[in-house]
Amino acid sequence: MLEKFREAKASDIARLIEQEDQGLMPPPFEGERPDFIRALWEAGPGAVIAEYKRASPSRGEINVNLTPEAVAQAYKDAGAAALSVLTEEAHFKGSLGYLERMRSAGLPMLRKDFILHPVQVIETAATPASAFLLIARMSTQEELREMLGLAMAFELAAVVEVFDEADLEKVLPLDPEIIQVNNRDLDTLTTDLAVAERLAKHKEDGQIWIAASGIETPADVARMVDAGYDAVLVGTSLMREADPGAALKKLTAQAG
Repeated sequence: MLEKFREAKASDIARLIEQEDQGLMPPPFEGERPDFIRALWEAGPGAVIAEYKRASPSRGEINVNLTPEAVAQAYKDAGAAALSVLTEEAHFKGSLGYLERMRSAGLPMLRKDFILHPVQVIETAATPASAFLLIARMSTQEELREMLGLAMAFELAAVVEVFDEADLEKVLPLDPEIIQVNNRDLDTLTTDLAVAERLAKHKEDGQIWIAASGIETPADVARMVDAGYDAVLVGTSLMREADPGAALKKLTAQAG
């Protein structure tokens, strides 16, 4: 699955490399970027990063008629700590332009895409995103180190996603501020919250840990908080509802 995603990004990366070689990369965004890390700390254990997601390989199209602006505002009104914005086009029907369109909600935004090359970090820095996703197993340790360094230079938060202990072994020496554990099995596309519970024992002081995938009920949120997670990232279970904001309120009402 990850190799399919890598192939889908190859042309984008080649285009960005050519732009950089020609000195045509857009300049860094000059507007205000809400602090992603602070937002998660302040929302406390159980902070929700609510996702705008129009499609996925496992579910196909998901409420494609809901606009990014409307969903961003609904999530803010429902108490989301931050937004996750799918920008990958081929498999998730995302768009880099959604970041600008969702900016009006005033919440920090995580650019969720397959970031595999430093030029994509530079591209992200030109958007209003406050953070971006790095998937540990899609890059070497040195590639991750370089992109984490760029994140720091551009004052962006990097969310480093892991699936298992081998991924953690690769990333922990890099001292990441934020680790996201994905509960999804990439071969079967099934989810199991026990994955997050198993990996949580490796959490270090000062790190923010996010649990992602398979979180659908207040009990699921409470279970992740009990395991030591500071935040949860929730997408499909919100976006499949007619009113994602109402779904978020329902998710968090009993979770606290």
